[in-house]
Amino acid sequence: MPTECNPGLFEFPPVESRHVVASFDGGAITSDAGALLLGQTDRAIRLTERFAACFTDTRSAELVEHQVETMVMQRVVGIALGYEDLNDHDDLRHDPVLAVLAGKLEAQRSDCAPLAGKSTLNRLELSRAEPTRYHKISHDPAAIETLFVDVFLDAHNKAPKQIILDLDATDDPLHGNQEGKFFHGYYDCYCYLPLYIFCGRHLLAAKLRRSNIDGAAGAVEEVARIVAQIRRRWPKTRILLRGDSGFTREPLMAWCEANRVDYVFGLARNDRLEQAIIPELIIATIESIRTGKTARCFKDFSYATLSTWNRERRVIGKAEVTGGETNPRFIVTSLKRSEASARQLYEKIYCARGDMENRIKECQLDLFADRTSTATMQANQLRLWFASMAYVLLCALRRIGLAHTQFAEATCGTIRLKLLKIGALVRVSVRRIKIAMASAYPWQDAFGLAHARLRNAIA
Repeated sequence: MPTECNPGLFEFPPVESRHVVASFDGGAITSDAGALLLGQTDRAIRLTERFAACFTDTRSAELVEHQVETMVMQRVVGIALGYEDLNDHDDLRHDPVLAVLAGKLEAQRSDCAPLAGKSTLNRLELSRAEPTRYHKISHDPAAIETLFVDVFLDAHNKAPKQIILDLDATDDPLHGNQEGKFFHGYYDCYCYLPLYIFCGRHLLAAKLRRSNIDGAAGAVEEVARIVAQIRRRWPKTRILLRGDSGFTREPLMAWCEANRVDYVFGLARNDRLEQAIIPELIIATIESIRTGKTARCFKDFSYATLSTWNRERRVIGKAEVTGGETNPRFIVTSLKRSEASARQLYEKIYCARGDMENRIKECQLDLFADRTSTATMQANQLRLWFASMAYVLLCALRRIGLAHTQFAEATCGTIRLKLLKIGALVRVSVRRIKIAMASAYPWQDAFGLAHARLRNAIA
């Protein structure tokens, strides 16, 4: 007698005399149940609400199925969850957890899903500074740039005595014919050259730029804007600017000196600078030979370039010898000798800027900030801002919900993997929506603590 076959049932090898079968009849299931924490974080800092307020919607209200705030939430949360492509949202528009975050379980029209798909979100990403016949949603770039700094300021209960603003430029490789595409000799590729400004883990600016420019181009304008906004809220806070030698430019240093902003920048070495620390290099060489280890000495002196600087400035020279090879390095600063010694200034203050590179890697590798594949720079800048907002949201989750836990210093990718990617069965009844998460989930304590802290932050 032939065995009955169920085409919807998949059989696998037995385990301990038990049949193993699988089928697609589990009902509404999500792999992103941890996104509920993102929703709580968003309510605590009102990020997507404030971000959406930077857009203007001139569509006919009676024909609109997906509001701008819902689409902004979808895109920011989607990136935070690891969905870099708009194509992913053709499936995500049916995701029950994202529908819960949007507060919209059912569409108003029978031919629509509760959430927006790739075509609708693409029109949002292609929005312009002014609405047109075919682009009825516009955005205000100045308002978006202001929002990053406002979120940073709101994260502090009181004004700090001092903050350090880190500047850095990085490559954003291009593989098409995007507007503003140029070849960059240092990075050996066609790319954009975005400018990032951080304060610790807080992202204050992400400015997309062509790559046929000096690395410090536009830095004065961005710093002036951010400093003015900070000082309106924190007039007594001392501000220190920090960057590598790419930002050691007379206009930026002169602006800092004229506006009560301190700075410490790397300084590209040259023959004059290396001549100035020859005695220290000799001492370091002797010490390295004697101990067999790396040795370093520091020299604190005044220096001015032959033509590009308008005055002498304090320079720190590091005379280092490693494995018999000299490795001289230099920095220039406005800080006085009474405030920081040469060694402290180099090792404790300047070298700490290297942590900013980890923040940029989070933005580009974990949150796809380098996915700038649309035709225009304006649209690619907006894509960069969406990725940056996802970074801000995850940082707020880490700062508010995960402080003093094992995830307090975790990267965005780790937080996504261990706290957001949770399998769950979603049951919707008349009275409630039950999201039954996996019982074997190993970080339940951290999830529960984050939920409690975020709930208190909302209250």
